[in-house]
Formats: sequence, C-alpha cells, structure tokens
Amino acid sequence: MTITVTERDDSRMFHQLVAHGVHLWDVHQENILVGIFHRESDAHNYKAELEKLEAQKLKA
Repeated sequence: MTITVTERDDSRMFHQLVAHGVHLWDVHQENILVGIFHRESDAHNYKAELEKLEAQKLKA
C-alpha cells in the first residue's frame, strides 16, 4: 500500500488562506485523499498510524 504526504499546492486553496500564509498537508492512501492537516508533523504521524494498521492487518 502506498501512503504519501504532500504539501497542498497553493492553486488548490482559497486565496485568503494563501494570503495568510496557511500551509496544508495532504495524506493520500493509494492515490485517495484520506487526510488534510495544518502541520506537517501531524500528517506524518497519521501516515505512520496508517502504516502500522496496515502491518497489523497483514499479520492477521
């Protein structure tokens, strides 16, 4: 399973958010958006949790 964390492109956000310097981080699982976070660290923590759950699922 592929899980990726990427910074959201400014062209995909409201111009008010861009003007205020807001950054968003997307988490995709198999190319499906599964989470949006304001902090990169939160996005990576969520990715780690998804990977952990997938590993547990494979062991069962």
